[in-house]
Amino acid sequence: MDERKTSLTPAAWIGQVALYGLFALAIGVFSHWPPYRHLGEDQALITLSFSHTGQPVSECRPHTAEELAKLPPNMRSPLLCPRERSPIVVELDVDGAPALRQFAKPSGLSKDGAASIYHRLALGAGTHRVAVRMSDDARRSDFGHVLEQTVTLKPAQILVIDFDTATQTITLQ
Repeated sequence: MDERKTSLTPAAWIGQVALYGLFALAIGVFSHWPPYRHLGEDQALITLSFSHTGQPVSECRPHTAEELAKLPPNMRSPLLCPRERSPIVVELDVDGAPALRQFAKPSGLSKDGAASIYHRLALGAGTHRVAVRMSDDARRSDFGHVLEQTVTLKPAQILVIDFDTATQTITLQ
């Protein structure tokens, strides 16, 4: 058997310690430099985040006699309801000026899933008039959900605009 010596020499130990020290120093330097600020000194952030399932695109209707005859007995329901959902339209105005108008299609192969919208808006800290409008029903020409509110934002504050499905209202947090 060939036995080889596997212990490290003092020079190898010193080299290994030096390399680990340089690596730790590089991590320490780059964790503090360059400094990063996601907002300016006197800025706040509005984040609009919706994930909502729209209303059906049309009303349920009764099956015709011919349609019922074509269906297997276990599939014969009295009403035919569409799976496809309405797209979501969201408008955001800040201090009377339009800041966002976004249209989101429903997800899924049958277009029956939730539509999602995410938008970030940086603005100066202070008092602002925020108006949010959302339409989730293609059968209506107006916005079904509206919220107008005056908010006071502190520097580095994040205001989140969301939709509460339990109460069917737009919320500011």
